[in-house]
Amino acid sequence: MNKTGKIVSGIIAAVVIIVGGSYWYQSTHFNKNTKVNGVAVGGMTAKAAYQKVSQQKLTHRVYLNGKLIYSGRSSKAGYTQSDESKFKSAIKRQRTLFPSSKQRNLKITPSNKDGQQVAAIKSAVQQKIKALNTSRTAPVNAKVVWQNGKVTTTKPKKGNQYDVKRLMKQYDQNAYAPTIRLSKLYTQPLGASSSAIQKQKAKMSKLNKRSVTYVVENSKYKLKSKDVLTKVTWEDGHYTFDTSALKSKINSINKAKATLGKSFKFKTHSGKVIQTAKGGSYGWKLSETKAGKTLGNALLNGKSTVSAKNDIYGTGYYTGGLGYGVTKNYGLGDTYAEVSIADQHAWFYKNGKLVYSADVVTGKQSSGDATPKGVWYIMYQQSPSVLRGTGDSGKAYTQPVSYWSAFTNSGVGFHDASWRTNWSKTAYISDGSNGCVNMHPSDAGAAYKAIVVHEPVIVY
Repeated sequence: MNKTGKIVSGIIAAVVIIVGGSYWYQSTHFNKNTKVNGVAVGGMTAKAAYQKVSQQKLTHRVYLNGKLIYSGRSSKAGYTQSDESKFKSAIKRQRTLFPSSKQRNLKITPSNKDGQQVAAIKSAVQQKIKALNTSRTAPVNAKVVWQNGKVTTTKPKKGNQYDVKRLMKQYDQNAYAPTIRLSKLYTQPLGASSSAIQKQKAKMSKLNKRSVTYVVENSKYKLKSKDVLTKVTWEDGHYTFDTSALKSKINSINKAKATLGKSFKFKTHSGKVIQTAKGGSYGWKLSETKAGKTLGNALLNGKSTVSAKNDIYGTGYYTGGLGYGVTKNYGLGDTYAEVSIADQHAWFYKNGKLVYSADVVTGKQSSGDATPKGVWYIMYQQSPSVLRGTGDSGKAYTQPVSYWSAFTNSGVGFHDASWRTNWSKTAYISDGSNGCVNMHPSDAGAAYKAIVVHEPVIVY
């Protein structure tokens, strides 16, 4: 071998020795700026690092941004001899081919840890950070606004509230450090350039070309975005709608279709068609607020047709609205109770068939306590029950009854009246009830079974 070859061979041998030595060292020692559970172990072997870390006491002190926020009783670290192998594994996790000055803090959980104590401290720290946030300013996210056919975004505003979620992750990483020092991490607002904001801008921009068909019972109304929405705002993951533009349209639809508070046509037991009194509780009406949400979401999500069924409301004990979609018997259906004040009689129908009828005594007309006329509904039933009210003398009374079926919020309903002796056809004029429909005890039980909750009570 010539002189040049010997030199090259020597260089290669030296490199191999250097690389080999470096590999061995890196495989058996921690890098310069490495910590384990907050304890510096740079340049140490696994055994040396284990000995140093295991001798540390946990102060159970937690600092946030340099200020003490929690202080507990100190304890041993809780390492056992078996934990030394964890340090060997930690060296492998941070090993690099050549020495690295990168700062790292590795977490090694001691075998003899007190899990309940760790969890209790973490919970206390979390609550303390949340308490600190109550006096700090929350960030304000950017939001997307659609108005007058244009889509704009507002600027976010930074705050100084701590980011609890990120801080607790930092806490977890340092849970077994002698002293836990949490850095200053603030909750960041959602920026105007974020993917979430850009997605909503694209979604809202489609509103200008969209329309939706609103199906109200058997009628259809085609509405454009401008007919429904005055302003749409997307903020913190949800939409808010200003539906001022919809008000006149809902009023128009209610005038044509809604039944709440209106007079009904009604075919009586005799076959005669009458017009009922207005103002009863049976019926439904469209809610502008509910309709605005239904239609606004439909327009945003590209739905072509939506039903108004879930947008109705009513009055009385049940406020969900009754009779929507009912077409039989002029919208009253074929299950109902009928009360004729003139005849002092009540009829009870189920599915179009008369199932019971009986003479009754209604409210006393001479004292202004007449049973209210109109279309009501059975709000609830109780058997037995106790009636409470004020008599003609002005004194309060308490009266047990066997059967009670209420149909007005003011306390009018069907019930047995065992105390009544006057059952004549004219008793209601000057000897009637306080407004209720009195039934003979022999009739009340059968009538109670014939009555159906939420079905109409027609009084005329």
